[in-house]
Amino acid sequence: MADPQLHPTVEATATEIASMEVRGAAPIAAAAASALRAQAVESTAATPAGFESTLRAAGRRLQATRPTAVSLPNALRYVLQRMDGETVGGLRASVIRAADEFVDRLDRAQADLGAVGANRLRDGDRVMTHCHSTDALACIEAAVEQGKGISAVVKETRPRNQGHITARELRDLGVDVTLIVDSAARRYLGAVDHVLVGADSIAADGSLINKIGTSGLAVNARDRGTPIMAAAQTIKLHPDTLTGHTVEIEMRDESEVVDSETRAEIGDIAVENPAFDVTPPRYVDAIITERGQFPPESIVTLMRELFGESVGEPWEEPTGETE
Repeated sequence: MADPQLHPTVEATATEIASMEVRGAAPIAAAAASALRAQAVESTAATPAGFESTLRAAGRRLQATRPTAVSLPNALRYVLQRMDGETVGGLRASVIRAADEFVDRLDRAQADLGAVGANRLRDGDRVMTHCHSTDALACIEAAVEQGKGISAVVKETRPRNQGHITARELRDLGVDVTLIVDSAARRYLGAVDHVLVGADSIAADGSLINKIGTSGLAVNARDRGTPIMAAAQTIKLHPDTLTGHTVEIEMRDESEVVDSETRAEIGDIAVENPAFDVTPPRYVDAIITERGQFPPESIVTLMRELFGESVGEPWEEPTGETE
């Protein structure tokens, strides 16, 4: 049941993120920040404490939707850590200001990242993609805008076939696209110049947490001598890993893999549907961000610069406080 103190935009956004109607790190982060903004604008809290408690409740509702989409808690941290004021009006203004600033910087970040990634692509290059990443597409789009001829081999990316989205958007850019089944990737790796993927999150040691199948693709790419680069805005860095936390791998519903009728026909089986896997940093050549490109082992320096040595959870109620 929806929490009556939460704005309908918060509930709708949480539902859209959980159902993957809103997907991709940047869209998720922007949606979360905008939902907090809506909560702040419409809040009827009479006291500063009540206002803060309601905003934290909105943050908890949003945070619970996608445990591995690290841009989501980073967006919540950015806005809620900047919630400051002695009156409801002051608190409201600070949240609105932080949310607007976050979304504005987010809008610029992808263009800046794309320009960095395009510098690694040469005229005539062929790239292989996995899943659907707006950051990876930004690199190709920027290269095309520079006048470079780019072609792509696009993995379909089962079970949700996000590769179809990538193929359509690349065709819209004028890129020559070849769509392949996931299991054919190794066959085509020798005929591409780069593997270009996104990342749902990046750990402090430079490991990539990305759509299931990325790790196997990276191992095959290294064996074939094909460089692999990951395009990821800094909102996808996973600051909790600085303090030793492991990354939770989301398990999605088995119906994405097999329908109930087919499952019954097969017989008594277990079905697992992990959404992500972890690619060790030794298989990644470069991580592309809006702040430049980094070897995986150096990403921890950028993470500490942005988030410090440890990160709290500002959507939780402070110890000893009640709503």
